[in-house]
Amino acid sequence: MSKKLNIDPINNWINKDTDPLIISGPCSAETYDQLFETCKQLKSHGITLMRAGVWKPRTRPGTFEGNGEEALKWISDIKKELDVQFAVEVANTNHIDLSLKYGIDILWIGARTTVNPFSVQEIADAVKGTDKIVLIKNPVNPDLSLWMGGLERIHSADIKNIGVIHRGFSSYDKSKYRNNPEWQIAVEFQNNFPDIPLICDPSHIAGRRDLIFDLSQTSLDLNYDGLMIESHWDPDNAWSDAAQQVTPDRLIEIMKDLKIRDKTSQGEDYQNKLNNLRSQIDAADQNLLTTLGKRMEVAKGIGKLKSENNVAILQNKRWNEILGKMILDGEDHGLSEEFILRIFKAIHQESINNQKKILNK
Repeated sequence: MSKKLNIDPINNWINKDTDPLIISGPCSAETYDQLFETCKQLKSHGITLMRAGVWKPRTRPGTFEGNGEEALKWISDIKKELDVQFAVEVANTNHIDLSLKYGIDILWIGARTTVNPFSVQEIADAVKGTDKIVLIKNPVNPDLSLWMGGLERIHSADIKNIGVIHRGFSSYDKSKYRNNPEWQIAVEFQNNFPDIPLICDPSHIAGRRDLIFDLSQTSLDLNYDGLMIESHWDPDNAWSDAAQQVTPDRLIEIMKDLKIRDKTSQGEDYQNKLNNLRSQIDAADQNLLTTLGKRMEVAKGIGKLKSENNVAILQNKRWNEILGKMILDGEDHGLSEEFILRIFKAIHQESINNQKKILNK
């Protein structure tokens, strides 16, 4: 069920000079010259919403963790020199106090902070009574409730200039992405809060600059409102996350190649063809449910047989045989290995649940 929040439309609080909305800049504010040169190049291409990491919460200590207040001084000077806006990540009250002191325009709550309701509430209390723009990144782990809760805490502080950023989710499974997109979680977020601006951060999803375009296009095809893409005038020599940053020139190439699609079409031919195809989808879905139901009945039969013969539920050899075969068969149907693994792991877990009920009787 969707929830209506009292927020201001995005065009009221962000200077949307580009379509789609683009927030760009380096992963880290390393030096004044590096930050100024990157922003100058971005501004020359018409981009006026900058990002820069001031405090960098690294996974492990001993690496560059940002320049703190010194970087905020650079940002303040560059804002005046280039007439641009800046977004920075904040994680505690001190960060917010300093960001307000130096006139930061947009505050975002990072994935490592969103995961902690105590920290989010601290930030909500600190921004209450201000007119700041606050963006909430999804938590590190794929937890929709935590993401929604973060938004609700900030909104409860009477912040009306509010949005969210999708930056992907960590996973133990091997993937070509640094953080798996888990698009369905972002779509579910949209379903719950259809009026909240949704921005994609393809840089952190990808972890590699060569994947940024495809991720950006996918997000626009899913009706996202904008993109946050890391850029650096010399990305190969960046002090953090070098592999996922692009040059300002490359960013513009990406933007030019992106296709902005209409949300729908009222053309009669389009609507007729769409309704026909959706009817086929509905029929296929019903067949799928019927097949899954039959499979579960067979699984229950196996569970009964195991119970009668005192045999363990999990049979690893058989499970690995099924996975291997389904991955190969899936390829013949144009289905990715990642998709097959997700589907059959879910089916296998449901089979185990059904067999456990029988063994526990």
